[in-house]
Amino acid sequence: MQLTRFTDLGLRTMMLLAAGDAADRRITTRTIAVGADASEHHIAKAVARLADLGMVNARRGRVGGLSLTEAGRTVSLGWLVRRLEGDAEVIDCDGGATPCPLIAGCRLRRVLAEAKEAFYRELDNHTLQDLTGGGLLPVVTLPLERITR
Repeated sequence: MQLTRFTDLGLRTMMLLAAGDAADRRITTRTIAVGADASEHHIAKAVARLADLGMVNARRGRVGGLSLTEAGRTVSLGWLVRRLEGDAEVIDCDGGATPCPLIAGCRLRRVLAEAKEAFYRELDNHTLQDLTGGGLLPVVTLPLERITR
């Protein structure tokens, strides 16, 4: 199973915020975008979703920035990935111009759904703190000119 780029960016955002909290640094969507090599627009969409989920506080303005909420610090990765990924099936048996001719007797759909749930159950055993070790991640600091472009 491959996670969407949206989920990838959401997870990276959470990890960078955890590292920023530990270092008491102000983190912005621009900082995250540069660090994740993504557009600021894509990061802003991920941050908006994380804020809707209660994982992130976003403050605008000159002294603004992003920070994790208490729920964001302790969230299970399974819960978070489920919310970011949505409930789409691993494969789309009904999609396309022609549905799969094996759909009536095929067991693949059920097996893949069970595998997806096993994947999420494993992620349920881990939190953001597990990934960040409760301390600093080795975050690469980029030159100011790259951030301000």
